[in-house]
Amino acid sequence: MSLAVIHTRAQLGIEAPAVSVEVHLSGGLPSMSIVGLPETAVKESRERVRSALITAGFDFPQRRITINLAPADLPKEGGRYDLAIAIGILQASGQLKRWKGSDSTEMLGELALSGALRPVRGVLPAAVAAGRCGRRLMVASDNAAEAVMAEGTEVFAVSHLLEVVAHLTGKQRLEPALCMEVEGGAGASPDLADVKGQLQARRALEVAAAGGHNLLFSGPPGSGKSMLAARLPGLLPPLEIEQQLEVASICSVAGQDVRPACRGVRSFRAPHHTASAIALVGGGSHPRPGEISLAHQGVLFLDELPEFPRRVLEVLREPLETGEILISRAARQTRYPARFQLVAAMNPCPCGYHDDGTDRCNCSPDQVRRYQQKISGPLLDRIDLQLQVPALPPDALLQPNQPAESSASVRQRVIRAHRRQLARQQCMNRELSGGALEEHCALDETARALLIRVMQHSQLSARACHRLLRVARTLADLAEEPCVGPSQLLEALAFRGLAGADCG
Repeated sequence: MSLAVIHTRAQLGIEAPAVSVEVHLSGGLPSMSIVGLPETAVKESRERVRSALITAGFDFPQRRITINLAPADLPKEGGRYDLAIAIGILQASGQLKRWKGSDSTEMLGELALSGALRPVRGVLPAAVAAGRCGRRLMVASDNAAEAVMAEGTEVFAVSHLLEVVAHLTGKQRLEPALCMEVEGGAGASPDLADVKGQLQARRALEVAAAGGHNLLFSGPPGSGKSMLAARLPGLLPPLEIEQQLEVASICSVAGQDVRPACRGVRSFRAPHHTASAIALVGGGSHPRPGEISLAHQGVLFLDELPEFPRRVLEVLREPLETGEILISRAARQTRYPARFQLVAAMNPCPCGYHDDGTDRCNCSPDQVRRYQQKISGPLLDRIDLQLQVPALPPDALLQPNQPAESSASVRQRVIRAHRRQLARQQCMNRELSGGALEEHCALDETARALLIRVMQHSQLSARACHRLLRVARTLADLAEEPCVGPSQLLEALAFRGLAGADCG
């Protein structure tokens, strides 16, 4: 038989579209051509496959070999097609007979010149997609632990091309890889009990965790802003099964450890303020997920917020609203999920000591204003909780440790609030919009009149007003109140302490 078709998977964002590797042998001068929008790494598979076949003891056909990666309009990249191409050549040249179940088997892996299989990125999305199509998947042994996380997919782990051939010919059958207990990965989150004082900031963390709200801390150096932010993931409930697969798929595509996500651990990303816009949202000639996607269903912490270039911060505005990022290139579009919680920290002025109750600040009013104007009004509008974090007085800082509420205790209240939201509206409070917002955040006459006065006095935008209502709804859920009342509205207003700041 001079034609063979082997099934594999491409990588497009966190999706894994099906690809058919069609291998045809014909007369003519010996050559090997690959068509179907292959990138450079795919074209180079000619040399890898030739050497791997010869080293493994097979004959490389001295004929004209044409390999088509279908569909032809889908860009192909990486060495993930090597194994499928090699098996296709063996079958088309008659060295490997068509085996039972060939149409229900997919292959993924890069070949070394020795015939050994090397791991590739994006195996988990491919395993999930193969399982949905009722197919089994053959991957490199180093990818097996990741692939078996896709429940319902039969995975075979192979370490060499000869093992694949022995399995397909029935000489030495492989047993499906088993799902093992996921261990390792990220350690335990820091405990909130380590934080001294800062009662309002601790309350803000609880509210942010309960409703999925964005949070901004402002205060002098050493007041504990970064310490508080690092404790937010420990207040969040573990990831649900579907969320685990989605987050793990992003990590797989990015070539990062998927074990924390598969253990239900929420991510905490803290890029340096020198990060570029592409580093935050993703991109490149071959689009990769950025920090906002790696923080999906977790926390993105931006320390020293005004030190980020303003054009970099502005790219966060759309993802904060939509929960996803669309990266457009001339050849394709790639969509990555990016539903993250933004937690930011900043100093109030260049020296950091403005309004701290001392005379250490030597910044002029114009310097303070210019520093705060580095954060645009539209971005501040999208941050639900904004509050000052004052420095602790020495006597409070140096006093012996006093019993403080732990993260585990606060997490229980957060979990109960999450359950109430999902039972009532099937989504988090931060996602309420339109009619659902009016229904679940309805105000009585007293609260409505209070909100109108506040909007007129503070000149809040419609977006800020809606975010205020969502925070009030979360406060009501924490208090186990069925409706939003004036007390919740007043506390939500207190959490927008920076909303009246002069912002450009």
